[in-house]
Amino acid sequence: MIKKLALLSVALIGIVSATGCATPGYSSKERGQQIARNWDMEWKMAQDDVDSALLLRPMTSLSRWNIK
Repeated sequence: MIKKLALLSVALIGIVSATGCATPGYSSKERGQQIARNWDMEWKMAQDDVDSALLLRPMTSLSRWNIK
């Protein structure tokens, strides 16, 4: 019984390591591109929050504070 369990666990580990844990719908390159795009968008949103908090944006005619 212990030998069968050990053989089964070795086979399962072999299958997982051979196939990997990739997302089935995307290749590793496509998945990497999605992750990079998400990181880029998150960074841009964080920069936008910092600029807004420090009032670093230039005044434009589109500002809500431009009252005539």
